[in-house]
Amino acid sequence: MSTYVIHIKKKALKQLASIAKKDRLRIIGVIELLGENPLPPKALKLTGRDGYRIRVGDYRIIYTFNSKQLRIAVIKIGSRKDVYEIVD
Repeated sequence: MSTYVIHIKKKALKQLASIAKKDRLRIIGVIELLGENPLPPKALKLTGRDGYRIRVGDYRIIYTFNSKQLRIAVIKIGSRKDVYEIVD
């Protein structure tokens, strides 16, 4: 199986930096695992827009991936109440 290149957008990096260290480390671990398998069993397709989401405790990671180019783009990271607002 191929390894995907992971790109985390600036906005997602800022969101990640604002999360408590314990949760941040768990989120980083899940993002690293996405590089090996961009569609783990718990990932869900977003309705009404492109992308997927995966849950990490109280937080959600919103991402897209391109299997031809082997790239993953992490678009947004945040709590459930904030993360589903319009993704830009």
